[in-house]
Amino acid sequence: MYTKITHHISVTVEAIFLEDQSLSEDNHYVWAYQIWIENQGSESVQLLSRTWRITDANGILHEVKGEGVVGEKPWITPGTIYHYTSGTPLSTPSGLMEGVYHMKTKAGEDFDVEIPAFSLDSPYETVVVH
Repeated sequence: MYTKITHHISVTVEAIFLEDQSLSEDNHYVWAYQIWIENQGSESVQLLSRTWRITDANGILHEVKGEGVVGEKPWITPGTIYHYTSGTPLSTPSGLMEGVYHMKTKAGEDFDVEIPAFSLDSPYETVVVH
């Protein structure tokens, strides 16, 4: 798991390779990722949109922007956790993801929360440690 805290908002990510949805012979690899967003601050915040930067094993960067997450723009009250699961495909057997959630407070203050960089690993990628 990977965790990062920005502006009293903790974001934790866990990526899971989906063997049953991946076809290595077609260069199609799929991961699910679970996200936990915990409001450790004293103000309610709303997640308005997100920007993802997904880099495949060839170094090709894909940027994905969109409103909310999984069709929602949740309000996260102090001391609570919002959890969701989503996924991403790649044409390579590994990659990296990172991003930003664009949020606002009830008072209307806009701010960004960083999503920690996390690896997308599959059993089809040989890892060499130097």
